[in-house]
Amino acid sequence: MASSMAMTRSVRGLLGSMDTVCRMELDSLTEGQGPAPLHGGNSVELRRPIEGLGHAELSAWLDARGLPAYRGDQIRRWLFQKHATAFESMTDVPRELRQALARSFVIGSLAVQQRSRSDDGTVKYLLRLRDGNVVETVYIPEADRVTLCVSTQAGCGLGCAFCATARMGLKRNLTRAEIVDQVLEVQRQCPEERRISNLVLMGMGEPLANYDATRGALETITDAASGMAISPRKITVSTVGLLPQMRRLMEETRVNLAISLHSVRDDVRSELMPVNRKYPVAQLLECCRSLPVPRRKRITFEYLLLRGVNDLAADAAELAKRLRGIRCKVNLIPFNPHEGSGFDRPPEDVIERFGETLRARGIQTHVRRPRGEDIQAACGQLYHAAASEDGAGRARVEAAIEQRGVADSQATQ
Repeated sequence: MASSMAMTRSVRGLLGSMDTVCRMELDSLTEGQGPAPLHGGNSVELRRPIEGLGHAELSAWLDARGLPAYRGDQIRRWLFQKHATAFESMTDVPRELRQALARSFVIGSLAVQQRSRSDDGTVKYLLRLRDGNVVETVYIPEADRVTLCVSTQAGCGLGCAFCATARMGLKRNLTRAEIVDQVLEVQRQCPEERRISNLVLMGMGEPLANYDATRGALETITDAASGMAISPRKITVSTVGLLPQMRRLMEETRVNLAISLHSVRDDVRSELMPVNRKYPVAQLLECCRSLPVPRRKRITFEYLLLRGVNDLAADAAELAKRLRGIRCKVNLIPFNPHEGSGFDRPPEDVIERFGETLRARGIQTHVRRPRGEDIQAACGQLYHAAASEDGAGRARVEAAIEQRGVADSQATQ
């Protein structure tokens, strides 16, 4: 108990000056109103990335030019299934339409700045956006699947004490195109036999605080006819617990839901996750009980094990008690260390005992082992100090995207 209290004081210290900012951002983010602008004031205005258009918007663009709607499906298949990087390569699209597309749009909203490969095969991509901000995306190959961990915001404003991304603060929400392009960019670099089969929206940022862009990206990713055709059953969206958006997600999509829980004690969870002050544990769990989860699905509760904070046998027993009546499973995540966190990973025997306590009480439990830990790509480790101040980096991305468009325009003339 003494070590738990000491760690709680440590958590308060870590939150420190972030607390006021977190409270302000919680008020706006939990209503889906991102406080940060889409593009920095110094960024060059470019043609819009076409990947950000939904079915209806692309159809409207075609209709305004007197073109049939089926051309939209042709274009989307080139983008999302054949991974085209130039309009000129869309050989079954009329030349005049290719020219019009090249004048109005570009293909791509980000560029790979750095790739880091782990000893276990995990690859972390540092992706630079058009305004110079950066996000990280993680490719995780396993024997029976290949999972991509996708970011939905540049940074994060929710201030979770254990998460490296929180140190960045929130730079801005990602656009629909930027979320989709993470998948496309990595997919283009994958060998055919190791293509992405599963997605987890667990990278930088809170997906449900950027709800519209996240949902729009999911529409493109799950569209079997002319999108990426990744099944909703193989997609998981993780949230800190934004209740209104959780309900919308379950009503409007068929993806899986994961909730970052980490404690069922309000005093502990509020120190670890400021969002708990807005949506306490009881309110969160009551919402989970009322969600329209299909019969064959379960809500996943993510529980980060922090030594001396939430890893006692009593914590496990209380967790099992509070989850009773919710069709769920628990992913136990031993803490992945990162600089300045102030937390430690529990010993292996403590991790195993915690899991056994949950299983003995009828809770389906899995211990998630770290992947990419040696390249700071494991859960909670995503962080990059570089941001939009890097004018040279910004210029490189803008030039690369513009050059692609110029080449396209010249080729279609």
